[in-house]
Order: sequence, then structure tokens, then C-alpha cells
Amino acid sequence: MSTTSKASQRITALLDDNSFVEIGGLVTARTTDFNLKPTETPSDGVITGYGVIDGNLVYVYSQDASVLNGTIGEMHAKKIVNLYDLAMKTGAPVIGLIDCAGLRLQEATDALAAFGEIYLKQTLASGVIPQITAIFGTCGGGLGLFPTLTDFTFMEEKNAKLFVNAPNALDGNIITKNDTSSAKFQAEESGNVDVVADEDTILSKIRELIGFLPANNEDDASYGECSDDLNRVNPELLNCVGDTSIALSILADDNNFFEVKSGYAKEMVTGFIRLNGVTVGAVANRSEVCDEEGKVAEKFDAVLTAKGSEKAAEFVNFCDAFGIPVLTLTNVKGYEATVSSEKWIAKSVAKLTYAFANATVPKVNVVMGQAFGTAYVAMNSKAIGADITMAWPDAKIGTMDSKLAAKIMYEGQGADVIGEKAAEYEAMTLNVTNAAKRGYVDQIVNAADTRKYVIGAFEMLFTKREDRPDKKHGTV
Repeated sequence: MSTTSKASQRITALLDDNSFVEIGGLVTARTTDFNLKPTETPSDGVITGYGVIDGNLVYVYSQDASVLNGTIGEMHAKKIVNLYDLAMKTGAPVIGLIDCAGLRLQEATDALAAFGEIYLKQTLASGVIPQITAIFGTCGGGLGLFPTLTDFTFMEEKNAKLFVNAPNALDGNIITKNDTSSAKFQAEESGNVDVVADEDTILSKIRELIGFLPANNEDDASYGECSDDLNRVNPELLNCVGDTSIALSILADDNNFFEVKSGYAKEMVTGFIRLNGVTVGAVANRSEVCDEEGKVAEKFDAVLTAKGSEKAAEFVNFCDAFGIPVLTLTNVKGYEATVSSEKWIAKSVAKLTYAFANATVPKVNVVMGQAFGTAYVAMNSKAIGADITMAWPDAKIGTMDSKLAAKIMYEGQGADVIGEKAAEYEAMTLNVTNAAKRGYVDQIVNAADTRKYVIGAFEMLFTKREDRPDKKHGTV
């Protein structure tokens, strides 16, 4: 492996020192069509091999833009396909480092077939081994499917480009008006990208993510020793109903929360924490974003949105495929009510409901604030399969806000009557004790003690087994 190319430098920075072993280093292109000179193409524009991250086996391919702009042709693809075959045999993650001008036009149908072969391997590997893509240069056209067929995507903040159609090829758009290929657009508008950062930070964050993930769908060794206090009391949790990303950081071992898709659908938080050393996938409603000084920087309505629901559904599906338990922090009062949202919110929330109901991993739900209507039902409620449901003492669980319910039930009555009936409705039906009496809440826990109770619940559920009807797959 050349030690001078950018492609090789990225591999060196990603893996443990001196752990990389190259495979197929002598492979070159074999076509001479369309003025492709019969000269060697070192490694055919992609370095492939294996190494370790903190001792964990991983397979890596890194595209070399200095060789035919990193374009994908027959032999280039064969190397990536071979890497996938090895990863599937041994049960270890694949990490792709993308810097590529796309399809190698000189190889015509051979190049087209090459793309299809890689798509097939990515599809077969999905749900079997974790797949991570990092984009450092161009990732356009059909290559844009590479990251979206994998589980997690990282994107360099300045030079990386991700697109199917280039910004200038879009009707009514030019790149100076709206750069749809930029990391910012892909992370915040399309939701295709999990982490945006500079190159060094991306490689560091991939190493961190690998530490959270199992090697494959049959590996239950994604846990380690925990030096943090399992019974740690956190009174500050009570103030984190709004910004649940902070709540998850507080709950986590050593306050380490790895958030994914943080720039997209911020009203729904997704990411990984460890509890007593075990990786747990976390999904949480969010109504506030606080800055580093603890001041509220952004506010959202406490509702399910179409984007947030799909974001959470995809994350829960990943966790279920790899046997990662799921924790939800719930604070939701209904659905987003806009004309734009109405076009697809029913389908999106259906996907969220399906993901939670279909998941057979241990599932724990903590109701922190409001839990109203079927939006609450969709958020991993006991009714759709949560194994343990906890609630804080001041949480409210019911059909809707008491004032709204009173207005509907006592339409035409005076303000005094509606106010009185609203108070009665809240005391009788929204009180969390009422839900507990009916078995919809298993435990009412003080906010400060949440960590120890959640850890206890997941430890109890560690050996959970759950059978489902025999079928090929669902269709939602």
C-alpha cells in the first residue's frame, strides 16, 4: 500500500497502529477501450483490506482519487465485493471511505455491472454486519446509493459532495442558490448523513461508533466493564424533559451519548448510550435544544413529525436487527398539524409504530412529561409491546390535554364550567397513578433515580426471547 496517497492516510488514521493488512494490492484495470491507456492503475483506484479498531476486526475500502479519479470499474468493484464476502464469512463490519468521480465511463457495461454487484453485496449484508460509509470527496450519481444502502454515513463538512443529480442539473436550481450536494443539506434537509465534521474528527467518531456496535447480528459481546455508579442519583434530570439529548447524556455510563442524525428532525433524538457497559439504542422526543450554557436555543412543539418518526423508525429497525436493546424517553402530546405534514405523517407514524411493535429486543419506555393520544401509543407504549414502562410522578398519560378535552365534552358551556371540568378530567384520567392502577405503567420512579431503575430493567430483560408469527417479512 502506498503510504503517500490520501486514501492510505485515511486508513492509517482510522485503524489501530500497524494493524492494516492490504488485500488485492496488485490488482489493476484490464480494459483498454475508449482511450484508456494500457498503463497500470495502482490498486485500480481502491485500497482494500482489514485491520482492527480498539482490537475489533473491521474491513475497510478507501477510494484513491489520484487513480482515474477513483472511478469504479470492473476490478475496482471486484475488490470491494471480495471484501464484503470476507466480512460476511467472518462477521465483522465494513467501512467504506468514499472519494470517487463515479462510474468509469470507459468500461461501459462492465462498470454498470460493477455497481450492481456492490449494491447486491450491501443488500445481503444489511442486518448481518454493520456497514459504515464516510464521504470525503465526490459521491454522485449511482454512487449516491452506497451510503444510503449502509447503516451510518459520515460526511466531511467542506469538500464532500453527495448527490444523485448534481445541484445545477435540478430544474430551477443552481449550486449558488441551493447546494443540494453539500454536507449541510444532506444532514439537515434529506437526513441521509449521521455526522458532519472535519476529516480527523470523522475518523475519530467512526472509531467511537465501532465501540458501541456488535460485530454482527449474532454477536452479543458489545458490552464491557462499567466503572460508573449504577445507582447514581441525578436530580438535574427533572429539568431535562425538553432537551432529552442532555437527559440521555446524564443517564449514560460516563455521560457518553453518541447521537446520530443530530442535524435532522431535531424534535426526535436517536443515538447510543451504555448502561452498565451494555450498548442501548435511545429514542426520545425533544421540545428544546439547549446551548452549551444551558440556555434554550431552539424550541419545538411536543409532537410527532413525519421526519422524526421515520428517523426513529430506521434507528429502531437497526437496533432490532443487531440485538441492541431500546430505551425511549417519551414526551409527546399529538401529531404535527400542517398541510405539508399531512401528506405523509400517517405513513411515517405507521412506520414508527411498526418498528417498535415488530422489534423483539428488550424495550423500556420512560414517560417523562406528556403522553397523549395515539402519538403516545406509537412511542413504544406498553400497548404495542414495551416490556417495562416507567413514568415520573408528574407525568401525564391520557387521550389529550385536559382543557381541550373539557372544551370538546362541554362545548358551549362557560369558561368557569370548562375550567372546573378540565381540572376534574386531569385529576381523574391524566394522573399517572391512574394509568399505573390499570397496568399501563409498571413503575412510578422519581426522575433522579431513573438511571438505576432503567439499568435494573434491562438487566432483568437480558435473556428476553420472543417468538413472532412465521413469515418472510412484513410490508410496512
